[in-house]
Amino acid sequence: MQRSGGAREPVDLARWLAPAGASDAALLDPCSRPTLDVGCGPGRMAASLTARGVLALGVDTSPTAVAMTRARGAAALCRSVFDPLPGERRWGHVLLADGNIGIGGDPAALLRRVADLLEPGGNVLVETHPPGYGLQRDRVRLVDASGSAGPWFPWAWVGADAVDAICAAAGLHRRWSVSKAGRWFAELETAGSGYKRGAGARGAQR
Repeated sequence: MQRSGGAREPVDLARWLAPAGASDAALLDPCSRPTLDVGCGPGRMAASLTARGVLALGVDTSPTAVAMTRARGAAALCRSVFDPLPGERRWGHVLLADGNIGIGGDPAALLRRVADLLEPGGNVLVETHPPGYGLQRDRVRLVDASGSAGPWFPWAWVGADAVDAICAAAGLHRRWSVSKAGRWFAELETAGSGYKRGAGARGAQR
């Protein structure tokens, strides 16, 4: 991923293309109800949930990614998260893995949108950058090994230290955050949610 100034952000293609691994468990294990995987890519998360017997739907704007997800046996739609989606206000969980909280370049707007997709008591499970990253916005494009580049699109990077402020702007709050295998995750829920469970599960840290 190349930024507008020329700097490049590495993409872990091996993990992105592989089946869900142990470090994905922080996002997958809390999902017991219908789950929407936003920016599903090649579908490792949606496929893992489907294999567990959890109803899951991947959403991605890339036809290639959607085809790869379906080839893994999971359902997927080629659509933007900002377009109308099936089951609005009936999803138990929304996944924003692999830094997909940056989709659209405005994390608060994205979180407001996904909050509208949740049923009462639902939650958003997100992967962020490490603390100290803050909130950064830019235009980016994907560049392959041959140097061929795709179109520019807006993106954002959210550090674990910026989650609470973005949640406040979106009408959400962070229930827990945790770091596993060098990755950072958080569970977000709507303010005043009635879905309150025992805090501290799965080694979560506030």
